[in-house]
Amino acid sequence: MSAENTGTHAPSAGEYIQHHLQHLQKDFSFQSVKQTSIVDFSLFNFDSVLFSVILGVIGCFVLWSAARKATSGVPGRFQAAVEILSEMVENQAKGVIHNAKSRKLISPLALTVFVWIFLMNAMDMLPVDLIPQIWHAAGPAMGFKDYMRVVPTADLSTTLGLSCSVLLICVFYNIKIKGLGGWAHELIAAPFGDHWALYPVNFLMQMIEYLAKTVSHGMRLFGNMFAGELVFMLIALMGGGWALSATGVGLAIGHVIAGTVWTLFHILVITLQAFIFMMLTLIYTGQAHDAH
Repeated sequence: MSAENTGTHAPSAGEYIQHHLQHLQKDFSFQSVKQTSIVDFSLFNFDSVLFSVILGVIGCFVLWSAARKATSGVPGRFQAAVEILSEMVENQAKGVIHNAKSRKLISPLALTVFVWIFLMNAMDMLPVDLIPQIWHAAGPAMGFKDYMRVVPTADLSTTLGLSCSVLLICVFYNIKIKGLGGWAHELIAAPFGDHWALYPVNFLMQMIEYLAKTVSHGMRLFGNMFAGELVFMLIALMGGGWALSATGVGLAIGHVIAGTVWTLFHILVITLQAFIFMMLTLIYTGQAHDAH
C-alpha cells in the first residue's frame, strides 16, 4: 500500500481492504468539461479494462488453437476437453433456441462468454497482493495511482457492460425474427392483451422486464465475485498478522487452512457463475425468438 494511503504506520485492516477495493483510474478529461458535467464519465477503471481485454484474447486464442489442431482421429486431451465444452454449450443452446440458423452464431457466442467469464473469475484465485505489489513499484513511476484490482467481474461496470451487450443481442434478434413492426406491436400488445387501453401498461411492463433482466444478469455475477474477493482479502489479513507468538502462529495456520478451503470451494463458484451467465444469455436470446 502506498505511503499516501497509510502514512508512516502499517495499514489497519480497514485501510488494507479499502485500498484493495480501489480501481486503477486516471482522469484524461478537460477540466472545463468536468466542471460543467453533472455525471463524471471521465474516470475509467483501467485495471478492469486491461485484464478483460487480456483474458479475452487468451480465451479466443485457446479456442482458436483447439479449432486449428482439431483432427478427425483420436483427439488429444486438449481437443477432447474443448469438444466436451463445445458440445455442452451446443446441447444447452438446442434446448432453448430452436432456430438452427441462429444457433450458428449464438452457440459460439455462448461458448466464448463462458470461457471469457471463467477466466476473469479465475483471477480471484491469484494471491491477493501478488499483482498489486508488482504494480506498487511500477504504477506510480508511470504517473498512475497506486491501485490495482485484478478481478474484472468484481467490477459492476464490467458485469453490467456484459449484460447490456446481451440486451443489444436480444434487441437484434427481436427485430431480425419478428421484424421491427412485429416487435413494436409485441411491446404494446403483451402481456395483458392487444387492446388500445392496455398499450401503455403493456409497454411499461415490457420495459420493466428488460430492465430487470439486464440489471439482475449483471448484478448476480458481480455480487458473487465481489463477495469472494472480500473473503480472500479477509483471509490475507490473517496471514498478515503472523508473529512469533501463540496468536500469531494460530493466525498463520488459520490463514493456510482457510485459504486452501475457500480456494477449493471458490473453484466451484467461479465455474458456476460463468455457467449461469452463459445460460441466461442463451435463455434471453431464446426468448427473443419467441412470439407472444
